[in-house]
Amino acid sequence: MTQLASDRTSCRSALANQVRLALHTAAYWLMLTVREAIPKVRELAAAEFATLRLRLLKIAARVVETTSRIRLAFAAACPEPT
Repeated sequence: MTQLASDRTSCRSALANQVRLALHTAAYWLMLTVREAIPKVRELAAAEFATLRLRLLKIAARVVETTSRIRLAFAAACPEPT
């Protein structure tokens, strides 16, 4: 939960601090929604937000689309390529 901490309001403008807080709230809500969408039999269903961010959101892949299938080419350092 430390990745979504909203205790830093270091902007001089109150409006900027409110926007930052709204963005943190939206990010928290989005991560909760993503975690709830994961089937309960998977270990990621109870994972922390940092784990979800690393395993789902920060993965880059090359997408090759053909007429019959879509292939994903993951990097060699990908933690869970399947």
